[in-house]
Amino acid sequence: MDISLMGFDTPFFRHLHHILDANEDNNTNSKSSNAGPTRAYVRDARAMAATPADVKEYPNSYVFIVDMPGLKSGDIKVQVEEDNVLVISGERKREHDQEEKEGVKYVRMERRIGKFMRKFALPENANTDKISAICQDGVLTVTVEKLPPPEPKKPKTIQVNVA
Repeated sequence: MDISLMGFDTPFFRHLHHILDANEDNNTNSKSSNAGPTRAYVRDARAMAATPADVKEYPNSYVFIVDMPGLKSGDIKVQVEEDNVLVISGERKREHDQEEKEGVKYVRMERRIGKFMRKFALPENANTDKISAICQDGVLTVTVEKLPPPEPKKPKTIQVNVA
């Protein structure tokens, strides 16, 4: 597979592609699979590296902003894993059924397709019960409300009895 055609022609992805090819060669020659990362690991690393995001902190919330051009809400999944990890994932597909019937061929493909994913470790004061997500004009905005600060403990007065 030529990674330069998919828009992944950076040193990082060339190195991962090289490791993956070496791993496949080792797996065909021996039963040991400890030579390098698995195909799933490389796929997830590509998906995370190709999904840039902005994160803002407001006095009462955290806001995550991710560009999602051309995606519908059904193509995007927003989840909370392990009580404090926000996961934004999905898949961008190229729709070309009608074009194939008409004999249309791509001359150049630069827009990214495939799976995407980002994981964010949420701070302790994030309220995972109050998360909202909206996708408008190709921009996904996920808002995580903050928990109110804990009340300062008041000193407890103990009455002294005379014995």
